[in-house]
Amino acid sequence: MDMNVTQLIDSLKEEDDFITMQSLSMLVEMGDVAVDDLIEGLSNADKNIKKYCVKALGEIMNPNSIEPLIKSLSDDNKWVRREASSALSKMGVDAVEPLIKCLNDIDWRVKGAAAWALGNLKDDRAVDPLFKLLTENNNGFVKQGALSSLKVIGTPKANEALIKYQEQ
Repeated sequence: MDMNVTQLIDSLKEEDDFITMQSLSMLVEMGDVAVDDLIEGLSNADKNIKKYCVKALGEIMNPNSIEPLIKSLSDDNKWVRREASSALSKMGVDAVEPLIKCLNDIDWRVKGAAAWALGNLKDDRAVDPLFKLLTENNNGFVKQGALSSLKVIGTPKANEALIKYQEQ
């Protein structure tokens, strides 16, 4: 573990927002050099450290962080989960298949977060699994995520799915 990276990660729990934001900014600037330590930070007991490590990983957009970010979708803290969903939605094409797999997770929080993240990736591969999720799930957060993502994807295939859903 790089000592400078370790100190920056540790300062993410500071109550002073300026220090936290400066540390976060420096970690993002370090880029790929900080990724392994940031991934390790996802298992920290401090929720703020986890949340900001997730946020930094989303800004760095290194494909090696996709699987650890997916694990963060089931974190006990809702802010960590939200940041993980947001981070994954920035990861591009590499995150599409892992997020689609999450739509079958038993945890509604993971399903919903994955559904919301898929919309920002605007990939047609997500349309059929999102439609299935929309029609077979009763959880409001999950349904809203699937519906919103289909609207954001906005391709002809996604629009067809929305029409089909409205006709049910």
